[in-house]
Amino acid sequence: MGFAHGKTTHHFRLTTSGGSIEADAKDPDDTESRDQVRAHFRHIAKMFSEGDFEAPMLIHDQVPPGVPVLKRLSGQIQYQFEPTRQGGRVVITTKNSEALAAIHEFLRFQIREHRTGDPTEVTQASPR
Repeated sequence: MGFAHGKTTHHFRLTTSGGSIEADAKDPDDTESRDQVRAHFRHIAKMFSEGDFEAPMLIHDQVPPGVPVLKRLSGQIQYQFEPTRQGGRVVITTKNSEALAAIHEFLRFQIREHRTGDPTEVTQASPR
């Protein structure tokens, strides 16, 4: 990944229209980690928008669940980078129910693999 996991907190959220991938520097004065998170997530949002899911496949040494559908329906899914105070997030949205199920499957896999302890059910309304 493009930032140190020990210096950041990582979360995956499921929302009514998709979800988000989030990371923040643990130390409010750690601008290096904050900037690394932002650069990485800008890159991830661009890659995912282009249907490129190579990064998660390399990290997990497998094709994460949901990725084949995310690739096939890439034109119906939006990936938007948003900076946060201590890092950033990639907000993932769709209006397609098949894509939504794949997004949730992908994010649940990330929650398990990264052991974040985040809820695996939809707990948030979508932003905006």
